[in-house]
Amino acid sequence: MVTKTDLQQVRLKKKIEKFYISTQPYLKQGFCPTKKLLSASFDKWGLFCIFNLGYHEVLRFSELKKSIDGISARMLTVTLKKLEAHDIVKRSVFSEVPPKVEYSLTEFGFALSNKLIDISSWFVENSKVLK
Repeated sequence: MVTKTDLQQVRLKKKIEKFYISTQPYLKQGFCPTKKLLSASFDKWGLFCIFNLGYHEVLRFSELKKSIDGISARMLTVTLKKLEAHDIVKRSVFSEVPPKVEYSLTEFGFALSNKLIDISSWFVENSKVLK
């Protein structure tokens, strides 16, 4: 008799297999298409930046720094550059005196933030570590 758990395991295996088949061309070149993206978005400061920009939509550097407790200016700069390089965050520079820079999520970043909040919420609701 096949149980619901057995069917879920079979579906998961097929999903993983499909993913690996679709990424083979990248893997053969020594490049994992998700590794850098996930490391950029799932690190401690990356999540805070994505969630704050998802909530506030547009923030200046100083506003973003104030909303993330404990982050240094240098770490925020490094994190924003990493997120910008992965097309998660958009940096808009306005030619004013003094210069004005605003950060927002790209369309891809907005879609990613929805997925990340779903995963984070699921973790908080289901993790035995937190209970």
